[in-house]
Amino acid sequence: MIGQMLSVYSALAHVAGLTPGGISMTDTVLYSRTGHVGRLVLNNPERHNSLGRAQLEALRGYLQDIAGDRQVRVLVVTAAGDRTFCAGASLQELVAGQISGDSFQAVTDQLASLAIPTLCALNGSVFGGGVELALSCDFRIGVEGSRMRVPAAAIGLCYPVSGIRRFAERLGVTLAKRILVACEEFDAEAMLEAGFLDHLVLPAQLRDATDDLARQIGALAPLAVRSMKHILQQAAGAGIDPLDAQQRVELCQNSEDLQEGFAAQREQRQPRFKGR
Repeated sequence: MIGQMLSVYSALAHVAGLTPGGISMTDTVLYSRTGHVGRLVLNNPERHNSLGRAQLEALRGYLQDIAGDRQVRVLVVTAAGDRTFCAGASLQELVAGQISGDSFQAVTDQLASLAIPTLCALNGSVFGGGVELALSCDFRIGVEGSRMRVPAAAIGLCYPVSGIRRFAERLGVTLAKRILVACEEFDAEAMLEAGFLDHLVLPAQLRDATDDLARQIGALAPLAVRSMKHILQQAAGAGIDPLDAQQRVELCQNSEDLQEGFAAQREQRQPRFKGR
């Protein structure tokens, strides 16, 4: 299974016309926080922001820290450069056996499981495993002139099962078939029309549009946001756990945040939520 996954990611990078390799430097992934908004940046544009061992380890470490930081209410995932958001796993390191498809999948699973909302700002085109990385976020903003393709079927390979499940859960089976089975290439407008992108902007507008949406989400009541995200993820997966869902609803009903929300409406001011 691992060998098949290695072949998938290697072939996807090759077919997309990407330069093999990756830079084993921790500064190829950057993290910062401003207020309640965290920002992860893939900082390896010379390699189409592909992810090798150093980058995957950095992402896992940052995501673990973010999961435990109650000050972070929304996370933005984006990349440096103006060509490619992410080309998936590093071809060179996959071939050398330094990373595996499993290590890439562990990062996408970790990102998808964050309790807080996540926003992917795609600064350019996205290919192969990079598409799944974007799908692991809750919202996606793309730029005019970009394209997206997962060319596994063009090579004769089956995309990894866990990845197929994510495509189906996030996009629906019909669109997942277009991407994986029919191996369609989508331009920016088609990505928006199909629902892969939530918003489409000019490249020069990406940062402002992303920051505006992140601040908007970050200003919402954290308990309510986390609870509804959790319940929606259950609904898209194995199904809603009625007891767990009701406990989350009651937690919000009995929260200080709800009282603050009511008070803010009465006093016609912006609420100051504390997440409790």
